[in-house]
Amino acid sequence: MSKKLKIGVIGTGSISDSHLRSYQNNENADIYAICDFNEERAKAKAAAFQAEKTYTNHLDLLKDAELDAVSICTWNNTHAEIAIDALNAGKHVLVEKPLTTSVEKALKVEEAVKRSGKNLQVGFVRRYASNTKIIKNFIDHGELGEIYFAKATCIRRLGNPGGWFADKERSGGGPLIDIGVHVIDILWYLMGCPKVKSISGNTYSKLGNRSNIENLSFYKAADYDPSKNNVEDMANAMIRFENGASMLVDVSFTLHAKKDEIAVKLFGTKGGAEIEPELSIISEKHNTILNITPQVDNLSFDFVKGFQNEIDHFVNVCLGEKETLSPVQHGVEMMKILCGIYESSEKGKEIYFN
Repeated sequence: MSKKLKIGVIGTGSISDSHLRSYQNNENADIYAICDFNEERAKAKAAAFQAEKTYTNHLDLLKDAELDAVSICTWNNTHAEIAIDALNAGKHVLVEKPLTTSVEKALKVEEAVKRSGKNLQVGFVRRYASNTKIIKNFIDHGELGEIYFAKATCIRRLGNPGGWFADKERSGGGPLIDIGVHVIDILWYLMGCPKVKSISGNTYSKLGNRSNIENLSFYKAADYDPSKNNVEDMANAMIRFENGASMLVDVSFTLHAKKDEIAVKLFGTKGGAEIEPELSIISEKHNTILNITPQVDNLSFDFVKGFQNEIDHFVNVCLGEKETLSPVQHGVEMMKILCGIYESSEKGKEIYFN
């Protein structure tokens, strides 16, 4: 193409590097501008990725007629406002997960997408991973049969990043909305995005951020403050769907567990699959159970390649060459699930959906 897509990245936290490196590797994208309320940080990031312009206010960035699309890498509670402003300004949008922090805000984003005619892609990066693509192909060809049960576990024994992640006002919640969203979404996506019937959820705040622990390191946000934390330690849920299928989920920032654990599994009438920690397909042939290991470059989720695939796909969506795998409607439904788990826990009872 003669003209590269001019990209603006809003927010320069750690996740922005994954966006920026991926745009840098895409021949049809030009990192045009960086925006952050911290001017020094914005300029440093712009210098590192050769961005032409810097801004400290996203509204000023969006006035730039040269800009085609933005990646939103800010606090969760700002996602909706910035996305709506960008759509109203005629820009395509890639917004980091979760779409926002409430169903009401999510619906407003959906309205803005419809009104603007522009594309919005939710940053469900695992949908774009190679192991997801492989198992999705098997599912689409009926190899697993009817998928009726799924289970996701994403346990950190010590891993509350602190900072804005531990501030419910900015994050919207703890491990459920931060890491749980990834494993819930990828199972829901592979199950065919069935409509939710009911949710029974529990959240616990028993251990705090355990900043007293020594001799074991973990990721800490740039604004980490051991004295501040008001998000849950862990959450679990049973999600029932209208088609009769169900999903079990448990996630944590901190738990008295022996080790960190991730396990993402699907079970169908003809076979099963494990997506994490490694891709495996379970089948039955001639009255014998088979555990099948696909011969592929990487059986696990490749973080770098996953983001590259996601960004490449977004660029193609903006150019009119593809449709997104993670549209705004799915972002809305995921907010209904996440908020449903929090609501069920708060009320101490199962939540039913119309």
